Amino acid sequence: MDALLRKIEARLAGLPVPVAIQLPAGQRVGPSGAAVTLSFKDWSGLATMAAGQIGRIAEDFTEGRVQLEGRMRDLMAVAARLVPGSPVHSHSGWFMHLLRRTRSSAHHSPRKDAEQIQFHYDVSDDFYALWLDPRRVYSCAYYASSDMSLAQAQEAKLDHIFRKLLLKPGERFLDIGAGWGGLLMWAAEHYGIDATGITLSKNQYAYVQRLIEEKGLQGRVRMELRDYRDLDQERGYDKIASVGMFEHVGGANMGAYFGRVRRLLRPGGLVMNHGITAGGVENTEVGAGMGDFIGKYIFPGGELLHVSHVLKEMALTGLEVVDTENLRPHYARTLWAWSDALEARLDEARQILVTTLDAHGADRVLRAYRLYLAGCAMGFEQGWTSLHQILATRPDGDMQSGPLRGAQSSYPFNRDYVYS
Repeated sequence: MDALLRKIEARLAGLPVPVAIQLPAGQRVGPSGAAVTLSFKDWSGLATMAAGQIGRIAEDFTEGRVQLEGRMRDLMAVAARLVPGSPVHSHSGWFMHLLRRTRSSAHHSPRKDAEQIQFHYDVSDDFYALWLDPRRVYSCAYYASSDMSLAQAQEAKLDHIFRKLLLKPGERFLDIGAGWGGLLMWAAEHYGIDATGITLSKNQYAYVQRLIEEKGLQGRVRMELRDYRDLDQERGYDKIASVGMFEHVGGANMGAYFGRVRRLLRPGGLVMNHGITAGGVENTEVGAGMGDFIGKYIFPGGELLHVSHVLKEMALTGLEVVDTENLRPHYARTLWAWSDALEARLDEARQILVTTLDAHGADRVLRAYRLYLAGCAMGFEQGWTSLHQILATRPDGDMQSGPLRGAQSSYPFNRDYVYS
């Protein structure tokens, strides 16, 4: 035990903010007035901390075995220093690749995907509304200028996507994984298009249906409770966006997913895939137990691919990638904005969760989301995860179509139109 305490004291001495540890027997290690205090109910949690298993500590906090005092930003500064080595480095060989693919196939049937989406997104609409922007855009914002608020940056993101897609009035637009309808509503109100969105979340479906009626957009905007595998492919869409959705598809299904997207897109059309990508080339989740924590408490079935693998999967289906943009630090700032907003309203958040869960369940969910938002913000800052917007076309085969000979689409093959 003395050896463990010495190891913990040595770790505490090298941390970027003062940290104190309350031991199970009641004694305290660390400075008085520490920025962060962790109180452990049993000795196993201390061994986990000494080993740098951040995900296990997060689970102990979620389950009430560890108590936390201090700001989430300070806690994450500590967590980043405790991680041993790189959490995105992988030495896995062919057997682990085969095992991951087998597990991926098993975890991503239409039924399981619906259950997993509802596990996360149907927690409580009011809970999400506490810390999202007024449009409830639950994906990486775009801070076009450093002084933007979260709400302004989310609207800038919506426009950034549509400028890239060259969206025009009268076009048919599909949003795969439409969330609470922010992208759909923006497209209909600012671009005058015919818009269809799909989701597997019952709460999001009901919410967007109400929005459509309130805004008088019936006939121009529709929301469907539908799996992407069930979409009608007979009449192609001019433009397609998938924002924060393909993380739920599963690596084993990625080829089928992009193949379906290609068939849904008319020849010459444009598709934007906006989603989280892995920081390491071979890993599908962040190590040190952090990916396990996310899978258990937040996003069951979630899988990440490195952008190089995503580009390969898209190319194999016949989509031509024409633009790729990394927005990683934008997502770090977005997540910190969400985290700060939740931390400022913890009591209210718990009251909302208690209306749909019992007291224990509400506390458990709230603790998990506090760590999830702040931990993901840290992960994006560190480069352990990333965020890419990938723009692609379905070439129409006509050498004369488009602005340049051989373009075979409406894409201008320059970025001037995005930033002008």
